[in-house]
Amino acid sequence: MRNALIALLAGLASIASHAQQLQVSDAWARATVAQQKASGAFFQLRAQADVRLVEARSPAAMMVEIHEMAMEGSVMRMRAVEGLDLKAGKTVEFKPGGLHVMLMGLSKPLNAGDRLPLTLVYEDKAKKRHELQVQAEVRAPHPKAQ
Repeated sequence: MRNALIALLAGLASIASHAQQLQVSDAWARATVAQQKASGAFFQLRAQADVRLVEARSPAAMMVEIHEMAMEGSVMRMRAVEGLDLKAGKTVEFKPGGLHVMLMGLSKPLNAGDRLPLTLVYEDKAKKRHELQVQAEVRAPHPKAQ
């Protein structure tokens, strides 16, 4: 019995340590208008250890990609990135006009006040994958801020 309890506690500690490797704050997604089939999700990520963000998923969209926007000459370009290295102790901001999660093929409109489920998948140094469940608040865009 004692050994089973120790094993259970060790397992729970392992789960807790993995959950602490990546933290998300201020997760939100941009509300859509009728017939709009794409939107973006934004947040701040803070890694407690060096990890690599490798995937994002949501049941609300057919395709979900990690994107970046960058100036190429005088043209703003958006492209998918295969992964994003996150350094321990550093916060990376996903924001309009920069890094973001692109949601394409939305199954229904995103209305202000709704919650959008996202799954962020990251790899630790050993290449083991972990999932972080996020509930992003759907917000109406603020023309000046976003």
